[in-house]
Amino acid sequence: MEPDVGMRLELADFVALRRPALLRAAVAITGDEHRAEDVLQAALLRVLPHWSEIRDAAAAEAYVRRAVLHQHISWCRRAAHRHETVRSEVPEPAGGGLGDQAWDQAQPRGRHSDLWRHVAALPPRQRSTVALRFYEGLSVAETATALGCSPGTVKSNTHHALARLRAVVERDDLPVAG
Repeated sequence: MEPDVGMRLELADFVALRRPALLRAAVAITGDEHRAEDVLQAALLRVLPHWSEIRDAAAAEAYVRRAVLHQHISWCRRAAHRHETVRSEVPEPAGGGLGDQAWDQAQPRGRHSDLWRHVAALPPRQRSTVALRFYEGLSVAETATALGCSPGTVKSNTHHALARLRAVVERDDLPVAG
């Protein structure tokens, strides 16, 4: 069923207002600027037919963020994407795509940028967990809901991801906030 123009404007207003935050989350989850844009667009297309079912405006962002996570996980499972590798360097924005301001806001700066490269290299579930817990500031319960898993799985993914990152910090002697 084709949504009416009123729904499109409502979704369009939401996207105009929340796109930078959703894009930052997508970049944190995917580890790649271009894939983040693609995942966000695909997630918004999936959300569009169900937009009228969202009654609570506060739940809209969580609903879209969860759609982004599901879209990213779906893409990671496809055979065509299994052969891609995560780059060790964060690319500079190329004229199109993210605006300079959105890209600047999405990328950690200074002493955290070295660690960010290692977060981007984590397996998808661990990267998503770290992005939601520490970059987006969600609780264990909120992260579990967003990822569609148990709080125990969130804790386990967090533990394994942080163990990997600690090993990197010790090996590379990266600066740690303190």
